[in-house]
Amino acid sequence: MKKLVLASVMALASISLVYTPTLRAQDISIKDPAEYNAYSQATTQSDPKAKAAALESFLQTYPQTVLKQDVLKMLLETYQGLGDGEHALSAANRILQVDPNNMEAIFLSVAIDTQQCRKGLDPKTGFATNPQPCDDANAMAEKGLTAAKPAAISADDWKKQTDAAYPVFDSAIAADDVYSKKDFKAAIDEYRKELTADTPAQSTTGTGLSDTLNLAEAYTKLTPPDAVNAVWFYARVVNFAPPNYKPVIEKKLDYWYNKYHGGMDGLDAIKAQAAATVFPPGILVIKPAATPAEKIHTILANTPDLTTLALADKELVLAFGSKDDADRLWALMKDKETPVPGIVIDATASVIKVAVTDDAKQAKVADFIVNLKEPLADKDIPAAGTEFGLLPKDNELDGTYDSYTQIPGTDTVAQSAQIVLRDAFVQEKKKAPVHKPSAAHHKSTH
Repeated sequence: MKKLVLASVMALASISLVYTPTLRAQDISIKDPAEYNAYSQATTQSDPKAKAAALESFLQTYPQTVLKQDVLKMLLETYQGLGDGEHALSAANRILQVDPNNMEAIFLSVAIDTQQCRKGLDPKTGFATNPQPCDDANAMAEKGLTAAKPAAISADDWKKQTDAAYPVFDSAIAADDVYSKKDFKAAIDEYRKELTADTPAQSTTGTGLSDTLNLAEAYTKLTPPDAVNAVWFYARVVNFAPPNYKPVIEKKLDYWYNKYHGGMDGLDAIKAQAAATVFPPGILVIKPAATPAEKIHTILANTPDLTTLALADKELVLAFGSKDDADRLWALMKDKETPVPGIVIDATASVIKVAVTDDAKQAKVADFIVNLKEPLADKDIPAAGTEFGLLPKDNELDGTYDSYTQIPGTDTVAQSAQIVLRDAFVQEKKKAPVHKPSAAHHKSTH
């Protein structure tokens, strides 16, 4: 699986734009003068690193301070400003020990763990080398989605917080499904739930745009891939992606569209549709590419004399054509004599196995089994790699078409045909006679 680098960068960039709620200041005063002075000294530091150290020192000295939640919030904000994700996560976790439903702390925990999850992806597979941050982000996101509104927060403020946080939570759960669990169907459900809850405008930027791209990628990872939906969501992203990302995403879109459709015609219309709406219409119709059998049928329909086809082309018809088309061609070939130009894969005194098509030559497998009319002497058995009829100097191998078998393909081996010939013989290329220069005539000295 390819690493979703673009999606990761876009998602992380969007975090700073999300509405981040603030904790309500506690209307509580510190009665101990020493504690008050330490608190004042720590909170008024102008240097962020010094402020973080002073706040940590204050919490260690006064672990039960009545302003613990306020101090932890300041500490969290300070670490955020320093870009120190590890310590920011620690501060968020400590806030949750005091206030389990604190949406800001939950949100930042999810965001930081998701970032760590994506940083730890294997460059080759795109999956998490250490799934723990992915799983932690998932668990915290689930907690955030079910967190109850604290009594001290108004309904309006809570809605602002959850509207900003829930899409990030859905995204984190989907990321865990992809990177850690490799459950692409579950990831698709999460991404679609997120995009359904968002407004169409939210899917054109930030987390929404990032996860539209992630959704397209997830469709390509299904077995088999869902190319139609992948094309739609890639097209959606291409319309709104920043200029520096657009060329790479367009390349993905073109690949999957051409792979499914067999050409680029009609793609502009899909892009225009995807720009107008998040999800495809009820049934998105993209005509699939013609199958090899369909292409071959068209070729045969436009070839008046099938006997004029090259031998390799005849084999393609026998390998990929429908049974009717293959049998129609074979009726013209059977019992006819033919040369077999190719490379020897294996040979005995009675049978020579030859690779004729380019695919067979590359795979070093025999697609022609040539049964000789008379056995060869041991010295005349061709070695593997011997060429017949490919160059003017090559000997020619001739035989009579006897039978063919269409061999279905597998995940690792392409579909093919094996052709059997009988009564074959090797026709040696006659060597051109060597002409000796005539003797020079010498004048008589008499």
